[in-house]
Amino acid sequence: MLRLGLVIVILSLVNPLFAQDVHDGSRLTALGNTGVALQDVWTLQSNQAGIASIKRPVAAIACESSFFNSAITTQSAIFAFPYHRNVFGFSLRSYGMDEYREQKIGFAFARGFGETVFASLSFNIHQLKISRYGSAGAWSVEAGLQYKAGENLIIGAHIANPNRSAYQADLNAIVPVLFELGASLRFTDKVLLSSAIAKELDSAAGFKCGIEYNIMSEVFLRGGAVTNPFRQSAGFGYKYHSLNVDIAVTSHPDLGFSPQISLGYEF
Repeated sequence: MLRLGLVIVILSLVNPLFAQDVHDGSRLTALGNTGVALQDVWTLQSNQAGIASIKRPVAAIACESSFFNSAITTQSAIFAFPYHRNVFGFSLRSYGMDEYREQKIGFAFARGFGETVFASLSFNIHQLKISRYGSAGAWSVEAGLQYKAGENLIIGAHIANPNRSAYQADLNAIVPVLFELGASLRFTDKVLLSSAIAKELDSAAGFKCGIEYNIMSEVFLRGGAVTNPFRQSAGFGYKYHSLNVDIAVTSHPDLGFSPQISLGYEF
């Protein structure tokens, strides 16, 4: 009965949850989910153009647990493989618990045009399973663009689900149509600033911002904030040769605090 009650609560929040239909990994999460203008393997979940600069294969995993209920978790796995100027990416995301689960599988293609323009296309398969309600599937596409306006400045744009794909109407669940525009600035050798404006169709726009400080060669401190609804995030990262370990904590007005950890390895 308790689990069924949790499903009802989740269903009452279904629209805002689907608006967060990404899992950016701990680094980008700590930076306020501002991956639209950052170059990182985890942009496979936010703006796939950000993987176009990758020079070596990278694999990463992440897990997030909600303090609202430990049974509600998010797991993600991603892999990016460069080939000449092209980079191919695969992402898998699963959110929920036994009674309610969202899954998303993405296949991405990104390409760099010189050292200044990066573009991407992605095809996604979505599946939703709700206890006593059944399951449904949908598909969507995404397109992304990044422009390196200077040595330290990147401007990014991304659109998700412009085809307006949706689940069956009786499940009252959507795949969001999301537009995002942002910029990142390498302010100094140690400080990175990032920001973005996100607009979901039929909803108000939200602003995101983040800052990363490299306190020593292998250790990073991060913080970020998001509006609509207001959320805060913080975290740190450690890089040891080809291994990256990142930890983040986010706060949500309805779901409370949620910690997550990401591990990445560059081959």
